[in-house]
Amino acid sequence: MASDDRPVYQPKDAISASARSTMILGGAGLFLSAVQNSLVRQNVTGWGVITRTGGTIALFAAIGGTFGFARTAAANLREKEDAYNQAIGGFFAGGVVGLRMRSFPAVLGFGALLAIIEGTFVYTGDKLSGFERDPSVDQYERKEQLRRDMRRPIEETLQELGEGRGIYGPGYQERRRERIKQRYGIDVAQAS
Repeated sequence: MASDDRPVYQPKDAISASARSTMILGGAGLFLSAVQNSLVRQNVTGWGVITRTGGTIALFAAIGGTFGFARTAAANLREKEDAYNQAIGGFFAGGVVGLRMRSFPAVLGFGALLAIIEGTFVYTGDKLSGFERDPSVDQYERKEQLRRDMRRPIEETLQELGEGRGIYGPGYQERRRERIKQRYGIDVAQAS
């Protein structure tokens, strides 16, 4: 087993990671709190963001701080940077969401849910856009190749859908002219 080729883990500051994620998610909570405050039917002042819907700010800030600290502390203790750290951070952050329900099953349930979501997201590549494409391949050429490979013959399309609706096979104008002449006795001039 070659353990020498694995990069050496550099410990990270858990407190700064916690503070950074607290600020980011606290800002998101402030934004959501402002939206909640603006949608209230009663006439509330600007301070309603803090006094009326301030729990949203606190919840988001607590989620961010807990997630940042737990993820970084797990990475430092395990001396690895992988999906398990995200899952551990997600479990603790989900536990904070469950604490709002004041129920132990909710703490475990929300913790497990966020752990699964975070761990799976990181395990599958940290992206919502799909797999990374080869940067040396021109995207236009790649899409043209996909179009050539996936294109179906017109005969097959006509057999399944029939003519009309913008899909016309070769010789359609002659067949149409014959059909109109046969049914209605009208001679249709050829389109130029």
